[in-house]
Amino acid sequence: MRKIHCLNPISKAGLNVLPTHYELCADISQADAVLVRSASMHEIELSDSVLAVARAGAGVNNIPLDDYAKKGVVCFNTPGANANAVKELSIAGMLLASRDIKGGMSWIDANQDTPEIAKTVEKVKAQFGGTEIFNKTIGIIGLGAIGIMLAKACHALGMKVYGTKRNLESLKDENLPKDMILVQTKEELYPHCDFISLNLPLSPDTKQMINKEAFNQMKDGVIIINFARDALVNDNDLKDAIASKKVRKYVTDFPNDVTAKMDGVIAIPHLGASTEEAEENCAFMAANQIVDFIENGNIVNSVNFPDLSVGSKKGSQRVTILYDAKIDLHDKLHPYFAKKDVMQCMDRKNLKYGYTIVDLRDELTKEMMESIQNMDGIIRIRVI
Repeated sequence: MRKIHCLNPISKAGLNVLPTHYELCADISQADAVLVRSASMHEIELSDSVLAVARAGAGVNNIPLDDYAKKGVVCFNTPGANANAVKELSIAGMLLASRDIKGGMSWIDANQDTPEIAKTVEKVKAQFGGTEIFNKTIGIIGLGAIGIMLAKACHALGMKVYGTKRNLESLKDENLPKDMILVQTKEELYPHCDFISLNLPLSPDTKQMINKEAFNQMKDGVIIINFARDALVNDNDLKDAIASKKVRKYVTDFPNDVTAKMDGVIAIPHLGASTEEAEENCAFMAANQIVDFIENGNIVNSVNFPDLSVGSKKGSQRVTILYDAKIDLHDKLHPYFAKKDVMQCMDRKNLKYGYTIVDLRDELTKEMMESIQNMDGIIRIRVI
């Protein structure tokens, strides 16, 4: 019986796809795999039984990816599963920033007991006026699953769309609007945009990328939409930019102790993926990825090991090996596999780690397996 531990509540739609020989367990030390949403795992020391961690969502800054990789724990995320939900909330954020809906509703709450409220509304509504997003220009930094959907939606709403990502060539089959303007760098879109949406992961390269220097290159009165991570923006520089009216509004799904009380900020309590559909999609994808890895050794959407998927097992034994990419795995394994009936052998590497799947018509002995596991650079060997 395989055991799955859930660090957060996981949608039943995901748990229902688990085979009958899988069960949920309360003790993480007994688990074969872990499902997580937003819970931090940085202080969690996983037992040797854990083979995989799947994040039911896209961001993985709550998981110590490299530490787990060194233990042979493959970590997954679910890119695109919540993209539509985040796209829709991003559009809502744009509208909230353009029209003072929040201010108007707050006025209604404060005056709800006024007998003549219907008449008073007509006198005060002008103070909550705003602008339309039609014919405005949005710049999208990061054209992943969410950014692409947002670009298409904004174009359909009559907006002019700029966009950028590290590898623009990867967008050639995405059916983006023909008049969308793709630029090589974020700096190229800053001067043109009424809205700038941040849709990229947090990394050492992107941390506080929206700072004083960036603000100085933007149009006066720009609206910043951040449904990615709060640390992409320098809070102190943002405060100054709002005070000088360089930034009209800042909309974020990741409020912190600074932005939550900052004038000019519309803070939403991390609701981007909080729809029934998104939670189901993420859970479904995460659970399927874990099952496929445990049962077949296939890796799809890993964030610490290279992806490698070869279907179901061929022959009598499938051997999977996680290893340090610095070693020459072929030379190390040749003595063990040279005389074996190898039906299929596939290998992939990223900059730090490698993964090999070998299907054998015969089998390695237990002694051979132990000998391979004890080699320098071998992280984990597993037989399926």
